[in-house]
Amino acid sequence: MSSPVKLWLPAAIADLLLILVFAAIGRDAHARGDIVTGAFATAWPFLAGAAFAWLVLRAWRASLSIWPAGVGIWLGTVVVGMLLRAATGQTVVLPFILVALISLAIFLLGYRALVALLMRVVRKRHSRV
Repeated sequence: MSSPVKLWLPAAIADLLLILVFAAIGRDAHARGDIVTGAFATAWPFLAGAAFAWLVLRAWRASLSIWPAGVGIWLGTVVVGMLLRAATGQTVVLPFILVALISLAIFLLGYRALVALLMRVVRKRHSRV
């Protein structure tokens, strides 16, 4: 099995894709049209927030851990994303902040929890052999 450090690229790609999915779902739910380019326009502040959090936390060292990497990336994505949205005149209202917090927690922490569970199951099976 690969070491956690070698898994940083798949984890970063998963974060990027899940943030784009969050933005696309939001655009579709609000019938804003042009989901593909619109998703990038909606997602860029959150993608910048995730990149900032990755750098500050040096998340590549344990990119799939829920704590501190996952929680830090999740909160950095939302906080920096909302600050950038506000700075560029995009909508930042409490309901949107709450939806972003909940949705991105499910996405960014959820897949890390699933990977941790899968790794635990694999380790148990290998220890029985």
